Amino acid sequence: MTISSGTKLGAQSAPEGRAPGKERVNPDSYQDMLATVQAFHHKHRFKETGGEEMTYRIALMAEELGEIAECVTKGKSKEALAEECADLYILLLGTAIAADFDLKQAFWDKMKKIETRQSRMINGRIRVSEFRND
Repeated sequence: MTISSGTKLGAQSAPEGRAPGKERVNPDSYQDMLATVQAFHHKHRFKETGGEEMTYRIALMAEELGEIAECVTKGKSKEALAEECADLYILLLGTAIAADFDLKQAFWDKMKKIETRQSRMINGRIRVSEFRND
C-alpha cells in the first residue's frame, strides 16, 4: 500500500475515527500516531470517564511493564514482546495527551541532556545516569 508520503511500506487504511481528515496514516509519523491515540481517547470518552486520570494511567503503565517483563523472563516470542511494548507506547502517548505535554519535545530535550552524561559499568552492565554522591 502507499502511505501519505508516497512510499510503499505496508501501511494500512486508517480505521474510522483515526487520524481525522486523513484517508491513510503514515506509520512513520509521530503526528499520525498521536492523532490516532487522541481519536481513541475521544471515541471511548476517556476524559469524561476517568481514562485520563494520572494515577490510573500509572497503574496501567505498570501493568504493561509487568507484561513486558513476563515476555522477557519467560522467553515469549519477539512478536509478543513487540505487542506489549506497543501497549506501553500507546499509554505513553495517551499520557502526554491527558497531561497536555509534547512528548516528542520532551524526548529530544531528554536526549540532549543524557547525551552529555558519562557511562559506567555497574555490576558488569553499562549504565548512563546522573551519578550522585560519588
